[in-house]
Amino acid sequence: MAQAPQTLDALAVRTWCGLALRALGRAREEIDAINVYPVADGDTGTNLYLTLESAATAVEAVFAGYGTGPAEPSLADAVRAMAHGALIGARGNSGTILAQLLRGMAQELAADSPHDQDGTGGTEGADGTAGTDGAGLRRALRRAADSAREAVAHPVEGTVLTVASAAAEAAEGAEGDCRAVARAAYEGARDALAATPGQLTVLRRAGVVDAGGRGLVAVLGALVEAFTGEAVRETLHAADAGVDAHARVAGVPGGAGAGPWVRAEAAAKEDAHPGAAGSGPASCAEATGTGGPAFEVIYLLEAEDAAVARLRARLDALGDSLVVVGGDGLWNVHVHVDDAGAAVEAGVEAGRPHRIRITHFGLGDVHTGGEQPPRERAQRAVVAVVPGEGLAGLYTEAGATAVLARPGEPPASGELVQAVRRAHAREVVLLPNDAELRHTAAAAAEQARTEGIRVALIPTRSAVQGIAALAVHEPGRRFDEDVVQMTSAAGATRYAEVAVAEHRSWTTAGICQAGDVLGLIDGDVAVIGPDVAATAVTVLDRMLQAGGELVTLVVGDEAPESVADRLEARVRESYLAVDTVVYRGGRQGALLLIGVE
Repeated sequence: MAQAPQTLDALAVRTWCGLALRALGRAREEIDAINVYPVADGDTGTNLYLTLESAATAVEAVFAGYGTGPAEPSLADAVRAMAHGALIGARGNSGTILAQLLRGMAQELAADSPHDQDGTGGTEGADGTAGTDGAGLRRALRRAADSAREAVAHPVEGTVLTVASAAAEAAEGAEGDCRAVARAAYEGARDALAATPGQLTVLRRAGVVDAGGRGLVAVLGALVEAFTGEAVRETLHAADAGVDAHARVAGVPGGAGAGPWVRAEAAAKEDAHPGAAGSGPASCAEATGTGGPAFEVIYLLEAEDAAVARLRARLDALGDSLVVVGGDGLWNVHVHVDDAGAAVEAGVEAGRPHRIRITHFGLGDVHTGGEQPPRERAQRAVVAVVPGEGLAGLYTEAGATAVLARPGEPPASGELVQAVRRAHAREVVLLPNDAELRHTAAAAAEQARTEGIRVALIPTRSAVQGIAALAVHEPGRRFDEDVVQMTSAAGATRYAEVAVAEHRSWTTAGICQAGDVLGLIDGDVAVIGPDVAATAVTVLDRMLQAGGELVTLVVGDEAPESVADRLEARVRESYLAVDTVVYRGGRQGALLLIGVE
């Protein structure tokens, strides 16, 4: 058994992220069930999981970049990746606050890393790797709590902010190495969580502890396990929360099964609402007794600090639950408002918002057509990952649930699971449309199957293969037959893309320089050229040498205006029996996608 680390280094960060993700995965349904503040929408556990999954994925990518050699990333590398991953993947109120907690830690730990630019404050781990000691972890936890509190427009006690502050205070009173500091922080957070019903009326009425704080306790418990190698025992006695033991019912508010962090005043609830026991989120909503804005708006924003300061003031006037986290030009904005359009417009005035997500509480995702009354579960649906806004619109018009994947921002498996749930169907066909997403999509499909959804994964490697599959999709066919036809259509479609090289590198077509135009066919570089249109024509000719009936062109925003016209003319002049269809892909990364069926 490997010796537990005494310092926090890059490997310990990686271990912590993995353990925290596992802990949140186990607790997700329980946390969702006790989610009553600020809105009883039953998704805090899911949002925390998705946020941390993005952070863990980013850390894994840093380690993968070092290959199998002896070198490992520095502590600064690991924590910055963790913070950035959490920032771009943050979901919901609690997920956004968790992202800022991790960012605050990262800022302190990166400055503490001996491998950072200023080279101050770090220590050497037992294995010779650079890390930080107990004092550094204490400072990181304090900065995390303070920065999260500063990011919230109107901090409320009895929430995850209170739990984070208590963890930092307990850590500051601890002596010793990282193990002692982590355990003190965990115990301080756990005690603070038990006290949250006494601080926030909505929690006391619902008979629960704060859901976001519960998630943070799980994350800190994973930190203890990362240092000690031993899992913590997550137990909370009813008396600890200020409630007599006979009033506690383990489970969802008023029911059973959600775990030891929930206590419910069952008798009072049954007197007020006979038969309400086990009603889950609905009973939580009744317990809150509060109204609020209709929409949750979340987006990533590229903007300067001064513009963000003005944005905070404007959004604060529009709604509540305002949390703005980030820095260095990239921010994650979260707010609850009645006028979702005004919240997005404010972001446009401040900078460039993207990954915009608007949710009508209780009705689902507005941007995916969720603003409708509850409906019967459909028999079959298609969920597809698409690389740009243009294709997202195309797929949506064709009846698919589209998951937007911008360059450098691939969706995590949890996001795909959420999309499968949004599709609200008994049977789902999943199109990853990217070879790199195959394992992520497989994990999502497996998770969805455990929830009783029949999922078929078609290993599409490009959006043009997904278009071909969607074109032959027939919901009225038997599921297996439909999947076979869609798989066959995707497999019969060769795919290519034209992109610009970002740096000098070796390719299957030779050495390319930064700025060269690359033509990739079926994932491999086949053509290197100086001109986009000429390279695209060469790629198309090579693809049509093997025959074809239909050419699909998906043109990105950064491609020359004339490239589609030139390729269409080429097909008309040289390939008389071939048809061409052109779509606008928006900001899709590649300049051009080409499919040949």
